[in-house]
Amino acid sequence: MTAQSRESTARGGRSTAESRQPTAAASHRTPPVHTPPGDVPLEAALLALADPVRQTLVRELAGAADWERACGSFDVPVTKATLSRHFAVLREAGLLEQRDAGPKRLNRLRRAEFDECFPGLLALVLRTEGTENTEGTENKA
Repeated sequence: MTAQSRESTARGGRSTAESRQPTAAASHRTPPVHTPPGDVPLEAALLALADPVRQTLVRELAGAADWERACGSFDVPVTKATLSRHFAVLREAGLLEQRDAGPKRLNRLRRAEFDECFPGLLALVLRTEGTENTEGTENKA
């Protein structure tokens, strides 16, 4: 028994080969915490969708397949730290689910779950971009 496994066993851990296998929790990153949309107040959902950068993230995720987009694949005018905060706000609002895949963190829009709690809200946000462009054109004519 190695010193490390003796220490683990002394703390109540197992000394089997299974306990020494790397797991997702053993990663250098903390796994993301996901808030169920049903636990999100309407105000939090509205605040999450009010920010233009988060609207861009949601729109791009809506146009992509589940787990297709990594965090670094979004072209938004913010730093990595700010982008991470935007993703956290979307997770806390029940809009986003993330999972780690090697060095990448992949994203999925929780559209069905969110729509069940806030019917029509996400569709309204996704429709807004095209509506704004149409209204702007009509006003100029």
